[in-house]
Amino acid sequence: MASGVTVTDEVITVFNEMKVRKAQANEDEKKKRKKAVLFCLSEDKKHIVLEAGREILTGDVGTTITDPYLHFVKMLPADDCRYALYDATYETKETKKEDLVFIFWAPDGAPLKSKMIYASSKDAIKKKFTGIKHEWQVNGLEDIKDRRTLAEKLGGSTVVTLEGGPV
Repeated sequence: MASGVTVTDEVITVFNEMKVRKAQANEDEKKKRKKAVLFCLSEDKKHIVLEAGREILTGDVGTTITDPYLHFVKMLPADDCRYALYDATYETKETKKEDLVFIFWAPDGAPLKSKMIYASSKDAIKKKFTGIKHEWQVNGLEDIKDRRTLAEKLGGSTVVTLEGGPV
């Protein structure tokens, strides 16, 4: 069921910046790279927009943010829905990997109307996020607070660690 909600150009730009990793990026560019970002509906509920101030920059990790995953979890509102992108760095037995994870946050405490419009608008944002390998719908802190749950989603039992601490 489509809701008629559109995705703003800013959201698409942020996604494309997170998706493309420049091999020749200088230190300043690397620090400005987004590790995580939240998206919400505009006030009029017609557009999916970047939520102001709800992002983690790679340059903040290790300086103002010690554990990016826990910081990301704390950014999620307890009483409303959100879409998120999280740039997960993890290790398997074979190699270290980085993957973007699209997260649909729909906590049990969110109003029913909000859950319905976010659920019906999810396809609009997913269609713009081409190449996303991992999607995760989360309905409460119990589902997301333990990084092992995300690690399992990304690589099953072969995952050894997820950035921010051991699994």
